[in-house]
Amino acid sequence: MIAYAERFVPENEPHEAEPPQQDHGIDSVPLNLQLQGTVDFGASSAAMAARDFGGMRSVTPLAVIRPAGSDDVARVVKAALCSGDLTVAARGNGHSINGQAMSDRGLVVDMRTAEPDRFQILTKGPDGIGYAVVPGGALWEDVLRVCLTFGYALRSYTDYLGLTVGGTLSNAGVSGQAFRYGPQTSNVTELEVVIGNGDIVPCSERENPELFFAALGGLGQFGIITRAKIPLQPAPDLVRWVRVVYEDFGSYRRDAEWLVTGREGESVDYVEGFIFVNSNDPVNGWPTVAIKPGQLLDSSQVPDYASHPVLYCLELGFNYRRTDKTSTVDKVVGGLLGQLRYVDGLEFQADVTYADFLLRVKVVEKHARANGIWDAPHPWLNMFVSADDISEFDRLIFRDVLKGGVGGPVLVYPLLRSKWDRRTSVVLPESGEVFYLVALLRFALPFPQGQSVTQMVEENKKVLRICDENRFDYKLYLPHYKSRDEWKAHFGGQWMRFVERKVRFDPMAVLAPGQRIFSRSFAGSRCYIDEK
Repeated sequence: MIAYAERFVPENEPHEAEPPQQDHGIDSVPLNLQLQGTVDFGASSAAMAARDFGGMRSVTPLAVIRPAGSDDVARVVKAALCSGDLTVAARGNGHSINGQAMSDRGLVVDMRTAEPDRFQILTKGPDGIGYAVVPGGALWEDVLRVCLTFGYALRSYTDYLGLTVGGTLSNAGVSGQAFRYGPQTSNVTELEVVIGNGDIVPCSERENPELFFAALGGLGQFGIITRAKIPLQPAPDLVRWVRVVYEDFGSYRRDAEWLVTGREGESVDYVEGFIFVNSNDPVNGWPTVAIKPGQLLDSSQVPDYASHPVLYCLELGFNYRRTDKTSTVDKVVGGLLGQLRYVDGLEFQADVTYADFLLRVKVVEKHARANGIWDAPHPWLNMFVSADDISEFDRLIFRDVLKGGVGGPVLVYPLLRSKWDRRTSVVLPESGEVFYLVALLRFALPFPQGQSVTQMVEENKKVLRICDENRFDYKLYLPHYKSRDEWKAHFGGQWMRFVERKVRFDPMAVLAPGQRIFSRSFAGSRCYIDEK
């Protein structure tokens, strides 16, 4: 007999039509929280927490909590639980796309204030491996800098390191190292989690394992990650950064999968790739391929140039030490590139520091902020697509629907199922060892320079509609749905496990209301016994 609660958004009903929550007032928040941090009811804080990086949704919280540590987070959750109707959303650096870190007239916990500088670097643990013990609200870029001062590095990153530890561990955390080490959820050994009753629970594969694996990729539904212990490895000094261009997806795919699945991949430390438009568009075209200023791009080297609406760029990274001879690095890189089938002559290289390579998106952010588009809406679409369907995806979507670009990068690169722990809450395509990350990283340029937000959203819907009509095996990454049936279809065979974990760790649906999976205020919520 399995006891569980059903607290869903009404089936097939959009969120905007949910029964309204009560109009909470300040009196809804107990005044005896005894926080070491602060509770802010101010308009400026509410405005900050009412918007995210996506810029397409806005809800106003009752208050923003700035906790000093885990104890404060626990007190806030307990207070919300006792209130009868308040919810709690943990907000990292606000990089959700569809309001996932928001709480409508509830409490938003700004995790960046919870012991952000309290890092513990264990240069030699009991097993001889170095570890970093870091707050859930710490930014990965700060974790990187601290680790490098001890000569250590993480094994797996995200492309953009201005994200919080707890935020990415609650989703997956994917980058070019994932083919070797798996996502960030596969590279953490212990967590501290505040669950839905306000308890602070340490967990790992051996201690409270159900919570440990539930929280990893759990979209914040089972607890707020307040601390994580992450294994480290010796840090390299430099990276040989390489980009090579392909005229057809078949060759690009063969090489990318050859690198991530075979022994050849042992010599490369980073594998990603992207699509670009066959034009001089500075946002979508050839100018996006160069690594450093002054690199010449001769598109005429592409055979039958005019027949290719889009082309493909494989991006590689080779780590090395300052003590390594340049000739040795040249030999390793040259030997590997000599086996790839990219367009002859369309190869670009640069040697950069390890930190600069990992923080390269910060340069993009700096330019985007200067141009005013960093704060513009970002109707991004992130997906995992089975390798069985990726070629047809290229034909129907990359080379047709998206042949004019998306106003930003379009990532596509292979990942390996065996590097992901199936005990976590992350869901992947159902078939095959190889699947692809596909990310449409749209930036809404001011109209008429670019598409409107509405047009971008509609194009995303068209992409998904094509996937559904052709029965592609795919899953959304950083998912956002509007009905119970959609969430059930997303989790598939893992749906009941997800529900049972919710009942165990947050039965009153206090946490992460912005995900719109479970609703505390839904009039039909009930607990019952499943006799099966």
